[in-house]
Amino acid sequence: MEFCPTCSSLLLVEHAARLRYFCPTCAYIYNIDHEITKRIPLKNKEMDDILGGEDAWKNCDRTPITCAKCNHEHAYFMLVQIRSADEPSTAFYRCCNPDCSYRWRED
Repeated sequence: MEFCPTCSSLLLVEHAARLRYFCPTCAYIYNIDHEITKRIPLKNKEMDDILGGEDAWKNCDRTPITCAKCNHEHAYFMLVQIRSADEPSTAFYRCCNPDCSYRWRED
């Protein structure tokens, strides 16, 4: 976005014989003789952990289930109602192996 140096209004683009900026308020005109670009890098939005982060897993129960990633025989689990009330709860698992900590779910 470019602004008028005279009155500080937003300049508009006019497709006349050549491309040019013009001010809708005053008589300022600026001919565009080169490509004008501006790169604005996007920042990724920080996402909160849906299940409450690492603190939510501290008081969870353990169950004998095999981890698909490291074949450890136990995992923490929690049941969460993520759909409507008449649907069954979803079981979220986290491997008990501290080197793995793989997460998965079963509907």
